[in-house]
Amino acid sequence: MLQGFMNLLSLCWKPFGHEKGNHGANGVLGGGGSSGGSKEGKDGLLWYRDIGKYGSGDFSMAVIQANQVLEDQSQIESGQYGTFVGIYDGHGGPETARYVCDHLFKHFRAIAAESQGVVTAETIQRAFRQTEEGFTTLVSESWSTRPNIATVGTCCLVGVIHQQTLFIANLGDSRVVLGKKVGNTGGMAALQLSTEHNANIAAIRQELKELHPNDPQIVVLKHGVWRVKGIIQVSRSIGDVYMKHARYNREPINGKFRLPEPMNMPILSANPTIISHDLQPNDSFLIFASDGLWEHLTNEKAVDIVHSHPRAGSAKRLVKAALQEAARKREMRYSDLQKIDKKVRRHFHDDITVIVLFFNHDLISRGAVQDPPVSIRSALEHR
Repeated sequence: MLQGFMNLLSLCWKPFGHEKGNHGANGVLGGGGSSGGSKEGKDGLLWYRDIGKYGSGDFSMAVIQANQVLEDQSQIESGQYGTFVGIYDGHGGPETARYVCDHLFKHFRAIAAESQGVVTAETIQRAFRQTEEGFTTLVSESWSTRPNIATVGTCCLVGVIHQQTLFIANLGDSRVVLGKKVGNTGGMAALQLSTEHNANIAAIRQELKELHPNDPQIVVLKHGVWRVKGIIQVSRSIGDVYMKHARYNREPINGKFRLPEPMNMPILSANPTIISHDLQPNDSFLIFASDGLWEHLTNEKAVDIVHSHPRAGSAKRLVKAALQEAARKREMRYSDLQKIDKKVRRHFHDDITVIVLFFNHDLISRGAVQDPPVSIRSALEHR
């Protein structure tokens, strides 16, 4: 029955550019795209694809579950319009992350098609906006039966490789780090490309204070953690409509989400920070990851782990390094941490998603198009 349901879902998932090819099996929704030659594996709460091919080189992918229901979603799409990578770190539940994984890339592809395949920052901006509007409509339609969907949201980190340009768009506190060769030294520098939107960053607190000059409680320090209105750490997201539209900040949503004063303007934003980067021959790889990884590994440590080992299994290796550090912080053995089941695991680490993209500059310079297109979605059914 489950496989039949997965097959039905896969029919709704269109490939990146072409309508042919084999969709990924075993719980990965490809809908016509291939899996890039990668094979998936599972090890307890860990899901992974050690190595595969995408339009500009190789990739590695891994997810570890900590919550009762996995709140992270992620995808790789590579084909006619280049390569699209998304990591969606949900909070309050899985619904928004799943919605974004279902809709953001589809909006991006349709908008790019309008301009004959030309991709710009505006293409990505419009895709984010349409996705936010669509989820807000879903909340409105669900309000009478599922009002608490108004309190669910997701961070959203997207990378797009179009020709020889890399675009990075971000909402929230996921992160992408570039591994860049340092001359002929054999060394590898770590360059963070994404801007994070978390109230624990002084610049974000200042931004919020400037946007809300008449609200002395716009950021509140609670138990050593800065939170927007004392409730949420991130200042930008998709979803979380209870912090964007006053009509959803009222009963019957849970009282901990309701503000004591009227909301005169949106408090959170769905406007991503977008940067573009011209790919250079010494750009070696990208590490995309939800904040669960970066809580335990520095940018430099993560880049060193990828650089110092074979490509295959890179994402899984990063996840395991983060878990080993999480265990060390709690003065316990890694083997004992592995025995802890989901939900209780959340006391030790978050859901963690990692995608590593390696660059083949010969493919990039030739403008190679992935055929058949690659379409991979991580572990939707990973319960």
